[in-house]
Amino acid sequence: MAQTRKSESLADVQRAAKRCRACPLWRNATQTVFGEGPSAARIFILGEQAGDQEDRAGVPFVGPAGQLLDRALSDVGIRREEVYVTNVVKHFKFELRGKRRLHKRASAAEVEACLQWLERELERVQARHVVCLGAVAARVMLGSAFRLTAQRGEWIALDDGRWCLATVHPAFVLRSRIGGDGEKAYREFVADLKQLRKLPRRVET
Repeated sequence: MAQTRKSESLADVQRAAKRCRACPLWRNATQTVFGEGPSAARIFILGEQAGDQEDRAGVPFVGPAGQLLDRALSDVGIRREEVYVTNVVKHFKFELRGKRRLHKRASAAEVEACLQWLERELERVQARHVVCLGAVAARVMLGSAFRLTAQRGEWIALDDGRWCLATVHPAFVLRSRIGGDGEKAYREFVADLKQLRKLPRRVET
């Protein structure tokens, strides 16, 4: 099995993920939402889980949060096509509110079941710089002791030679508009992403 996984291409992993039954989330989801972007990408962007529009389209970050992410990347001089974008959880977890499907956070067991796909994506995408959007993605990459509010926007060296930076999820920026702090939240989000202009070099061990 190990040899088979080692020889898998990113496309092979995507096809396998479409058949995933490792947790119950596939039962209500429309489809698996795998990552998107070039395997040679320098930057790997990691979110929490697929949302309603992503579930319908089968593509990550295409809804309002994705549109805000694209705008923010553009503001720092990065095109979406240059980066690899994915989520920790590949199926949309939701609860019905009338006819609306509202996002519901995945459980620890559901996150754990889905990590096999993230690990295989990280193995096959050449990016040495990972950007975590939100606390769930940050904890997966940086551990449970990481505190997003205190350490956002900082490059942190990982044991495997990668660097990781965490910031808020673009959905948080959208929610901030309700309280009137949307522009401030967006400016701070862009300020974090500006760190992508000065990528640190790999740590030599």
